[in-house]
Amino acid sequence: MKSPNQYQFTWDLLGDIALGRPNLGPTTRLEVYRLMQFCFRDVLEKNFGAKKTDQIFYDSGKLAGSEFYQHILAQAENPNQPGDFNELIRRTQKALSDMGIGILRVEKADLAAGSFILTVSEDLDCSGLPELDFEICVYDEGFIAGILESFTGKSFKVKEIDCWCTGDRTCRFSAEVV
Repeated sequence: MKSPNQYQFTWDLLGDIALGRPNLGPTTRLEVYRLMQFCFRDVLEKNFGAKKTDQIFYDSGKLAGSEFYQHILAQAENPNQPGDFNELIRRTQKALSDMGIGILRVEKADLAAGSFILTVSEDLDCSGLPELDFEICVYDEGFIAGILESFTGKSFKVKEIDCWCTGDRTCRFSAEVV
């Protein structure tokens, strides 16, 4: 049965990069990613407003985080220690660094309460941008929520509390079970 939306996400949409890009490979310049992201934001905001656009980016990030967990992080899970939070963080740090996405650190983790403070430095979305007086890493909020929800089975609300674009030099996120 055909999906109601033409481009419903599946991991297969990432394609066979080795086959399709035998010379250029899997990497591109950060400017190209940001060009795509900020052009999407601009067009979406013009059509739907900033609040709806933020929700679209959060939801997209959440889907991506869930898929990233299933296809990248869970694949490397240690069968002797399933559900080990420290192992999840280690795998996530390595994957984000290896893929050039950012440098993840945990500042606070209260597993029992489901409360975390995480930072991502040198991130794709905003590191090096001018100060804008507002946080812009809404996609990242959703991405982190998607990973945490996939790992724990609990719903999370993730909010950026510090951003490169507000004068900080790392992006800081609070994550709370809802």
